[in-house]
Amino acid sequence: MNASPSPAATWHFPRPYGLKTVAVAIAAFLLLCFTGQRIEMDRMVAMTGAAALSTVGAAPDSEVAKGIGGLASKLWPPQISERTEVSRIENFDPAKLPLFSYVETVETQVQTLNPETLQMETHVERSEYLVERFGYLRHVFARMIETLEIALWGTILAVLMGFPLALLGARNFMPWRPLRAVAGAVVSLLRSIPEMISALFLVLAYGFGPIAGVLALALHAAGFLGKFYAEDMENADPRPQEALIAIGATQLKLLRHAILPQVIPQYIAYTLYILDRNMRMATIIGLVGAGGIGQELKGRYDMYDYGHVGTILVTIFLVVLLLDRLSARLRRAAL
Repeated sequence: MNASPSPAATWHFPRPYGLKTVAVAIAAFLLLCFTGQRIEMDRMVAMTGAAALSTVGAAPDSEVAKGIGGLASKLWPPQISERTEVSRIENFDPAKLPLFSYVETVETQVQTLNPETLQMETHVERSEYLVERFGYLRHVFARMIETLEIALWGTILAVLMGFPLALLGARNFMPWRPLRAVAGAVVSLLRSIPEMISALFLVLAYGFGPIAGVLALALHAAGFLGKFYAEDMENADPRPQEALIAIGATQLKLLRHAILPQVIPQYIAYTLYILDRNMRMATIIGLVGAGGIGQELKGRYDMYDYGHVGTILVTIFLVVLLLDRLSARLRRAAL
């Protein structure tokens, strides 16, 4: 009787790919080529390449390079001071100027028609301006604080809405299938509506300001948190849950003693991520009038105040960078 071959003799290295994998890769490549041609990806690559070559002097001037260069020159240097005509300031007291401020007198030659001689005469008009060296920077800082508050409250409301939706949608906590289906539908609905779209309608309902921004961020983030929270609850180790069920524990005790201790670290990580994301989105939804620094950015951009726009962009970058570092530290400490 022949001995069966040993496992070492019959083992072979599995093929990394087969005909099916090759066919799928070819189909995906053809689909990308088709869709890329429809959205002018070839033109984008050509124009970007020409701009890069133009920047290093290896090609003629490029419209893309000119546009980016012209915009960059307008954004720099950032505007940090603010000038306000004294006549527009109520109860102005030159003896009580703000810190780092001074009054500047500007003389302007104006030509007017003399009604008696019917000749154009030149007059000198003097205007006084209050110049605050760091006035606009202080204004941007105040708007940035409002943006942080919008992001914070949007996250708090998202947690308050997302956690109950997760409880209703988790299979190991909610035994009634109709409620799970309703909760899942609500979560999908909230996630399907981007913040910008909901902010447009909320501005119509609540008016311009931070209320629309907070609600827009909260609704969209609640959909994500409801989904993530529920999935983590369903993936929790079932053995502690089975032990508590065996001794007759209620659903609340099951949640408190068997599920939450396992998922709290992930919940903290998800919440910090949503807070970080809401901070970035809070700067964008202001473009439609939902408060924060984005509303200031939209107004300055529409008035072609590109120096002010540069100040706003630099401030947003610095604040997001600092919050990203802080969020990473908090996430490491929690996990």
